[in-house]
Amino acid sequence: MTEKATPSPEAITAWARLMRVSRELVENAEDRLKESGLPPLAWYDVLHELAEAGEGGLRPFQLIERTLFAQYNISRLLARLEADGLVEKLPVADDGRGQTIRITAKGRETRRRMWAVYGRSIAELVGGKLSADELKMMSALLGRLRDAPVLD
Repeated sequence: MTEKATPSPEAITAWARLMRVSRELVENAEDRLKESGLPPLAWYDVLHELAEAGEGGLRPFQLIERTLFAQYNISRLLARLEADGLVEKLPVADDGRGQTIRITAKGRETRRRMWAVYGRSIAELVGGKLSADELKMMSALLGRLRDAPVLD
């Protein structure tokens, strides 16, 4: 791949649309959660990753890797989730300062309620506007962008 100093007009248009549509879709999903009296999407992301991890839970650094939150954001979010009884922090036996975060039954129920709204949003905002073939194509193209090497 050759480096180009300036992007093509097509690349600029694609970038702008990707950024705009991504923001609009997330904002729409957030609005639907809020209208339903549910927490923000960031809560769902963390609860989902913890539920997927199972009973062993995850260390905070693993959550950062899986969700792409900054360390200070995840610390605040975990404190809030713990205060609301949605997660629990457990000591790590071989690491005196380490913690494992595990989802609670209340956290699983909150995640389930959030998914009912969030999943419906995905179905309506994305699934209802594109065919199955278009969704596969979009997923493949976005996967290529995700897997592209980062140039220094």
